[in-house]
Order: sequence, then C-alpha cells, then structure tokens
Amino acid sequence: MGRNAVETILGAMVLAVAGMFVFFAYGTAQVKAVTGYEISANFFKIGGLTAGSDVRINGIKVGAVKANRLDPKTFDAVVEMSISAAVRVPNNSTASIGSEGIVGGKYIRIEPGNAKDMLKPGGRILKTKDFRSLEDQVGEIIFLATGGKGGK
Repeated sequence: MGRNAVETILGAMVLAVAGMFVFFAYGTAQVKAVTGYEISANFFKIGGLTAGSDVRINGIKVGAVKANRLDPKTFDAVVEMSISAAVRVPNNSTASIGSEGIVGGKYIRIEPGNAKDMLKPGGRILKTKDFRSLEDQVGEIIFLATGGKGGK
C-alpha cells in the first residue's frame, strides 16, 4: 500500500512540473495571434515561407503571415501579412524573406523606409527582395570563384 502512495505522489509531481513547463513555454513563445491591419507583398519565390511565419522589423516580431497565394496573371507569390496596430509601416519600406539558419524557419523581414506616408490597411509593399536559397548562394560563389567563365 505504501508503494502505491509513493508512486501516486511522484506521478502527481511529474504532472505538475510538466504543466509548469507548458505554461512557461506558451507564455514565452509568442504564439498569440497578431491582430491589426493587413498588408501584402509580391515575391518571385518565397522558399517555403508558410502561413503563421513571423513578420519582423529589426528582429522584433510585429506581425504574422496570414496566407500565401499565386497571382494568376504574373505568377508571383503574393504574401498576405497581419501587422500589429501599434506599428505603422512607411510606404517605401522593403520586404525580404529571411531564414533562421540552415534548417530554421523562414520569416518576412521588413526594412522600414523614411517616407512620411504610411501603408494603409490593405496596402502593398512594392519593394521586395526574393528568397535566396543555399543552392543559389553556393552557385553564385562558385561562379565568382571561377571568374564567371562558363565550362570552357
């Protein structure tokens, strides 16, 4: 009988510690939905960017990617984002796709411009930099190292 009581108390302690860990992880992970206004940007390629990815300015999360879709006329990837209402993005800002490392997730990086006019809800960031994959970067380095000469 005493052994069952010890096992029960130990099991309850394990569950309590697991519950505290989940509470701490949820509180620090910034998984809350960002509410605010929506803007969009067109990219040639997005490199695995998914809905729910972060939108950051200077490394600070200010929004989230809501959806990705293909523009049927230009065949560009259209990324729709939700930006916090407390953050105003200048009209001449630049959006690019960043990576959190070789195997890390992708996110939108906004470099604010210096315009006095701000993007309105439903606005579009016109200046974008496309995603450059690791293969693209290695190919560029090899091209530069060989002097830009094609096979011969």
